[in-house]
Amino acid sequence: MKPSLKIIIIILFLYILGCQREMEKPFENFISVKGNQLMDGDSLFRFLSFNIPNLNFVEDEMNFTTLHPFRLPVSYEIRDALMSVKQIGGQVVRSYTLPVRRESDTPDIPRYVIGPGEFDENSFKVMDTVLAIANEAGIRLIVPLLNNWKWMGGVPQYAAFRGKLPEEFWTDSLLIEDFKKTIEYTLNRTNTASGIKYKDDKAILCWETGNELSSPYSWTKEIVSHIKSIDTNHLVMDGFNAIDGIDIPNESIEDSLIDILTTHHYKLNPDEIISDIRKQLVRINGKKPYIIGEYGFLGTGAIEQISDYIINNGISGGLLWSLRFHRREGGFYWHTEPLGGGIFKAFHYPGFSSGREYNEEDLMTMFRDKAFQIKGLKPLPDQIPDPPELFPIHKPSEISWQGSVGAKYYDVERSVSPDGNWIIVGYNVSDACQYYTPLFNDYSAQYGQQYFYRVIAKNIAGESDPSNVVGPVKTSGRTLADDFRNMTVMYFYEGDINLISRNEREFKEIKHRLESNEGSAVYYYVPGTIKSVRINLFTQEDTTSLSLSLSEDFKVYDKQSIERKSYFMGKGDYNYWIPSQYYSSVNDTAKSYRYVKISIEKTTQLARVEIEYKPENIK
Repeated sequence: MKPSLKIIIIILFLYILGCQREMEKPFENFISVKGNQLMDGDSLFRFLSFNIPNLNFVEDEMNFTTLHPFRLPVSYEIRDALMSVKQIGGQVVRSYTLPVRRESDTPDIPRYVIGPGEFDENSFKVMDTVLAIANEAGIRLIVPLLNNWKWMGGVPQYAAFRGKLPEEFWTDSLLIEDFKKTIEYTLNRTNTASGIKYKDDKAILCWETGNELSSPYSWTKEIVSHIKSIDTNHLVMDGFNAIDGIDIPNESIEDSLIDILTTHHYKLNPDEIISDIRKQLVRINGKKPYIIGEYGFLGTGAIEQISDYIINNGISGGLLWSLRFHRREGGFYWHTEPLGGGIFKAFHYPGFSSGREYNEEDLMTMFRDKAFQIKGLKPLPDQIPDPPELFPIHKPSEISWQGSVGAKYYDVERSVSPDGNWIIVGYNVSDACQYYTPLFNDYSAQYGQQYFYRVIAKNIAGESDPSNVVGPVKTSGRTLADDFRNMTVMYFYEGDINLISRNEREFKEIKHRLESNEGSAVYYYVPGTIKSVRINLFTQEDTTSLSLSLSEDFKVYDKQSIERKSYFMGKGDYNYWIPSQYYSSVNDTAKSYRYVKISIEKTTQLARVEIEYKPENIK
């Protein structure tokens, strides 16, 4: 090896090591303000990163049989979210607000604030975990304390606790005191995971008075003053609703207790967004740090242009809306954005082909470059993913695993022995193309055989070590599963049917569906004897909408009894359709049914059909 090449390699190694140490060192300082800039000690602090609305409270648990979408995240999910941001190059995450109990909540829906001065300990323990992992990961948090909107509970719910109107929240002394109790409880809380009081935790970049608040300055002044009287360590950001060209209040610009100003931007024209940002910069006139708290729902070129404007004009930071993380049961959480024109969903790292409509792969690559650029760094090389965690397997048609940060694909391997020889039965499987269903179906598993399985995570940097080994798994049948990505799984159809892939939020985030109108029918064929049929679908009426028949020869069909269960969770905030599951088990062993006919009696959207069968020529 030539000496010059050795020197180059050593320099490259030291650069990478230095960048990694810079990212991994523990927090030494609270973030402070110097003029119109944020500072980490003596160093300028700037960032491009993401909003992560589910970080402390999940609103996207859309498994087909769940009765509401709300739950608390677990440590695996929180760590996945924050480590994803770290690999992207982000230094900051903005969570959503502290959820407040809504009038329509059932007892099993968790919230942080359950009444005036009443707080749920289990929920706040999740926030404890968020802060503890943020300290480990080296990620700072912007924490909005109040929501203007009802979605996860906010101003309307505080008012409802006292039988008052939402607009009274800003002036009514009792409601203001109720909110102050939340502030006091939160800031003075001692973290059960770390032992650090929130007001002493360096992982918090700032408290934000709230999300898109329609607050008068008198309220803002009183609340900021109250926060500062409790917490002298952290900055405070004004959460006034300065969205899409609405001006930041002059009083907030001049108030010495307000440390940071922010705006949100969702106009369709990126030139107008940049013009709105430029206008606020002029109005702020270098008096305070400025953060673009939310922007998104635009093409990759437009996002790049806005990000460049943030970088090139001394703006302290920008946060794209939004990122969702891996789900504990496998795959990701999904969230179709109501303001996204029926196109945009929340992003998933490192970007997948399932997000082709909104160019997720290219956007994530571009945004990662920008996140390092604003820090004056070149992107670090991709990291080899950690081994995934394979779940217990009850049958080869339902294989799932907990995903690895930064993994693009997975190889599923199978063996007849836990010690090998391993063969690949699933190559380059993506965990971002299934929507709350098993990630892999081993169609090649032989009836009556016992297998062991393991999974390997992959990306451009390389392959992980294998996951844990699961088995033995006995193959007692096969499953034909149709998720309606195309028309090829069906054997035959008749009548008015159409593939649909829009408005997914109304259908529990299931992207691919088959709209089937009254009088139509869908047929399936399997090379064996049918054991059971399961159908997931959506309707507008909570009534039976189909019948099921089976045949041995595609000519004579026998109608089957079928059990129907409804999992309707109400229309909610997104106008949900009614999910129903139909199930039929074949008890007539004298017949070898191999054809299925699903007859549509009322307009419906089919979401998934599963047919379990015993392969032919098997005794």
